[in-house]
Amino acid sequence: MPDSGNLKSVDTSQRPDSQSQVRVYAMPPREGARPVEIVQGFLEALTSDDPKFAMARKYLSKKASRAWHPEQSTTVLADGPNTDAGNAGNDAEGSRRYALTGRQVARVDEQHAYRPEDATYSQSVHLSQEGGPGGNEWRIDKPPTGVVLGESDFQRIYRPVNKYYFAGPAGAGVSGRTGLVADPVYIRQRIDPLTETVRTLLEGPTNWLGLVVNSSFPSGTALKDPDKSLTLDDQNRLTVQLNSRSDDAGQTKCKEMAAQLLFTLQDLTPSGVEQVTLQRSNGSMLCVLSQDRAETVAAHRSADRPDYQYFIDEKHRLVRMSANAGSAVDPEPVTGALGTGDQPLRSAAVSRDEQRAAGVSLDGKSLYTGSLLSDDPLGKAHLRSKATSEENRLSTPSWDGRGNLWVADRDPKRPRLLWLEQGKGDPVEIEIPALDGRVQEVRVSGDGVRIALLVKKGDKKSLWIGRAERSAGKGERPAISVLDPTPVAPQMEEVTAMSWAGGSRLVVVGRETGGVQQIRYVQSDGSVLPGTALPGLTGVEKIAASDDERQPLVAHSDDGIVRLPTGSQWQTVVKEGMAPVYPG
Repeated sequence: MPDSGNLKSVDTSQRPDSQSQVRVYAMPPREGARPVEIVQGFLEALTSDDPKFAMARKYLSKKASRAWHPEQSTTVLADGPNTDAGNAGNDAEGSRRYALTGRQVARVDEQHAYRPEDATYSQSVHLSQEGGPGGNEWRIDKPPTGVVLGESDFQRIYRPVNKYYFAGPAGAGVSGRTGLVADPVYIRQRIDPLTETVRTLLEGPTNWLGLVVNSSFPSGTALKDPDKSLTLDDQNRLTVQLNSRSDDAGQTKCKEMAAQLLFTLQDLTPSGVEQVTLQRSNGSMLCVLSQDRAETVAAHRSADRPDYQYFIDEKHRLVRMSANAGSAVDPEPVTGALGTGDQPLRSAAVSRDEQRAAGVSLDGKSLYTGSLLSDDPLGKAHLRSKATSEENRLSTPSWDGRGNLWVADRDPKRPRLLWLEQGKGDPVEIEIPALDGRVQEVRVSGDGVRIALLVKKGDKKSLWIGRAERSAGKGERPAISVLDPTPVAPQMEEVTAMSWAGGSRLVVVGRETGGVQQIRYVQSDGSVLPGTALPGLTGVEKIAASDDERQPLVAHSDDGIVRLPTGSQWQTVVKEGMAPVYPG
């Protein structure tokens, strides 16, 4: 420890423990504290692990404490709020006003949903004097809205959790409702995360996702005793007693509810949850569902372990290799017309059941589909682009989990996002009313309700995710729109390649301002977890990942087709090849 030298103030968001497991305990205001100490003490208390912010409220006036709702929102600033004492002002005798400033990077709303927001943050904090044990004490009578803290403190305090709901709008009915959709939220990771996650699941999906998913929990369902903490027993089994809104749930409905709980809680504890028991409000049992039976109730995409990885070889054929990173690498042409090379390809997509594939011709002009089980002829093209330049023609296609095919026509004169039901028939043009730019690439999540779009505006490409909504169109053709596109990697100046890599995670290739190309994971809500950068790779043009996070990444780089097994480095598969894909 140094025993001489000057003292230097360190901002709370830059403390060494910001990325550690050290717990922060807030201190109450000292007697006779100056106004600036009250403001700084309040902001420090917001970064603590105080369950209900009881210590932070001690810095507020009695009236302000009653009116302040910290759960209303969490504002995330790049470096924490600036509270320079030099910006203090006197509104009147016995009052002070301080400006809180900073660069806002995100906001978490009362539904726990994270949204990137690149903006200038500026709010004021007003203080006045009120009576206390030692006479008049300074207290904050107008605090900032919700909680405000630095990004590194946010990453230390909060953790991402995927809630799961069934694909399809509310009221869609039980039949056929098997696919689960991840709805990412953030919770305080040391403040009873198990109970808080269950409570958040019961409250329903976030506003952004709510129009395309539904919950099997009846509206108004909540914990019977909201103040009682939920705990796992010594065999990782969880019992949840619900209020009366679920008392009449049948066995099918109840097991769907239990499946939502099991998949939501699976990553919350190191060993997972083995079984969920749901109880009625009187304590009687509604149903029991074990982890190994949950897949029979609700399909979870991480369980779809692909057999193969695919790419286009030097002969412009679709080839495959074992998805097992430990197996010998020996690419072979796929069965069917797309594996013969008779129709040279530049890119392809394989259906999630690995029975069909779609290929784009070498000149980018035509889209074909073919079987991977038989040698049937290819047939006519389902779609043709009229763009004069090859780079402005058809994108790599993408299959959703329902067997439908998506592709972008990048023609500057008529840019379109197109959908082919079951990969055939006349394409349906998708409306994207709020998108500013031209779609260059499209990747559809396995559930088919979230669409990742690589969008070009000017010379830059950025990554967005939209919500796919279907309605009745003319005749039997549906009308499909991609709505509310939100930025996914706002910290990157340009994104050049991307792929889904799990229920709410993508792997992206891009660069930050003034930086070099990098590969990293990002959350579908736009948040970035620390330590998600991947080993460097030169000249990455395409990247592919599986919903099963145990599978290796595959990329097309200056080294050819390479893949990255978990905990290893990039390994070259073949020197010649392009456009790697997993099923999807």
